Amino acid sequence: MAETAAMSAGAEGGDGVPHQLQRKWTFWFDNLSKSKQGAAWGSSLRQVYTFDTVEEFWCLHDQIFRPSKLLANADFHCFKTGIEPKWEDPECANGGKWSFVCTSKASLDNTWLETLMALIGEQFDESEEICGVVASVRQRQDKLALWTKAANNEAVQMSIGRKWKEIIDFNDKIAYSFHDDSKRDKSSRGGRYNV
Repeated sequence: MAETAAMSAGAEGGDGVPHQLQRKWTFWFDNLSKSKQGAAWGSSLRQVYTFDTVEEFWCLHDQIFRPSKLLANADFHCFKTGIEPKWEDPECANGGKWSFVCTSKASLDNTWLETLMALIGEQFDESEEICGVVASVRQRQDKLALWTKAANNEAVQMSIGRKWKEIIDFNDKIAYSFHDDSKRDKSSRGGRYNV
């Protein structure tokens, strides 16, 4: 009992005891402009670092480029460890994504950070349904996408979408698209759900 109290006091007092997250998370990077012509999608996708403490997260956040600093045609991902940021991953195969278009580079960085903190801090009631988040840096417009597991569970998806809008303090509509729809029609811009 005294040992547990001492450990709790030590963690709060900052004596070097790391603050463990509920699960491990992995950063991934994909430079789409470096992909060789005809190469399979995801062939340039690289795992960057896996973390599971608050301290590691902040060290990585301070040391890794902000999405706004990436060159155009790059994707930066943060997914639960064990889930690859690919449609083909079994955890993502029946899922989809909520998408948010960023209006500025500052908006991209702020929204990215707020989303990461909500994910690793388990702020979503349906956190088990979330796979991760992707920051896509493009020439014309940057966007964030929050990937989820069960696209056809509308009630869960709507709850996740509403919570994400609250977290990122966004008032306009955001759309949810099924990965299956995106695979079939790459030009598909509409969403199945909107909040």
